[in-house]
Amino acid sequence: MEPIWAVGLMTGTVLDGNIDVALIKTDGERIADFGTYTLAPYPAEIRSLLEETLRQARAWNFDGPEPAIFREAEEALTRAQSAAVKDLVESYGLTMADIGVVGFHGQTVLHRAPQPGRRGDTRQLGDGELMHSILGAKVAYDFRSADVRAGGQGAPLAAAYHAALLREADASGDTAVLNLGGVGNITWWDGKDNVVAFDTGPANAPLNDFIKAKGLGEMDRDGRLGAAGTVDEARLARLLQHPYLTKPYPKSLDRFDFGAAMADGLSVEDGAATLTAFTVSAVGKALDLLPRRPKRLAVSGGGRHNPTMMAMLASRADVEVVQAETLGWKGDAVEAECFAFLAVRVLRGLPISFPSTTGAPQPMQGGRLAA
Repeated sequence: MEPIWAVGLMTGTVLDGNIDVALIKTDGERIADFGTYTLAPYPAEIRSLLEETLRQARAWNFDGPEPAIFREAEEALTRAQSAAVKDLVESYGLTMADIGVVGFHGQTVLHRAPQPGRRGDTRQLGDGELMHSILGAKVAYDFRSADVRAGGQGAPLAAAYHAALLREADASGDTAVLNLGGVGNITWWDGKDNVVAFDTGPANAPLNDFIKAKGLGEMDRDGRLGAAGTVDEARLARLLQHPYLTKPYPKSLDRFDFGAAMADGLSVEDGAATLTAFTVSAVGKALDLLPRRPKRLAVSGGGRHNPTMMAMLASRADVEVVQAETLGWKGDAVEAECFAFLAVRVLRGLPISFPSTTGAPQPMQGGRLAA
């Protein structure tokens, strides 16, 4: 298949108020052109609606009928993301007729990993049929459900794209990709045929929630609070006893599995420092689980903008740390690009998840197509 233009959309569980929108040209195996990328802010009312939706989703917890707010939020975010796609495509000098497919991840409101004897569950809000009717382009959506129904974790899904990036950037297999969003996830490639991926632990979610609860904004901007604080090493040591951190992969997390309460009782600065240290120490434990410890981490996602987190990552996880841009990637765009890439794989009937990435029983096709 010849490469086609595809748009990918991602809104993370950290709810930073933005829609990540990326345009790439790909055949679902290699990237022919990285196109363009933007952050499109949600209107304030949609952001408030999504925050309330996440709160109600936690109370629902897959038990009984879905909260009525899901339908309202789904329509609102689908319309907002459709507008963001159109704006990006037109700003690049293309029209929707030039777009082969849109990868619409939707908003994760709840994710529950499988347990022994119990299948997992996952829910992303996003109406692919509505987006198709608005844009006129094919839309791939609901990427995780098929994997979960088959017994997989449903996450992380970025491995296929991360591996494609690594094949171009570092054929030695010495570099792994770490994404620091609401949750951290890693992709490791051995330079041949073996790809491993899993969620490392929390990333920005507990830290952001802690800062928000203190009325100090949306995040520890530039890592200033964490840099001014002292890590509570005794508390950190206790937190690092959490069984998830040594559990064998495949494994995945919901953004609320580790919360801001880990810093209860600490000052703002010491809490920020301790939560940051926990995130990066969890990554260190994840590196120890891999078949071979990578020499270098290429970091994408919002966490890489936090210099305190990046410095702690190098020292506490004992690994060389580089920005995704060092390898020629757009570090903020990687996750949105991933869903453009996966959308083309959905179009082609190629697998999007694998036994070594989600624990699915075999390489799994996934996603639904509105066409």
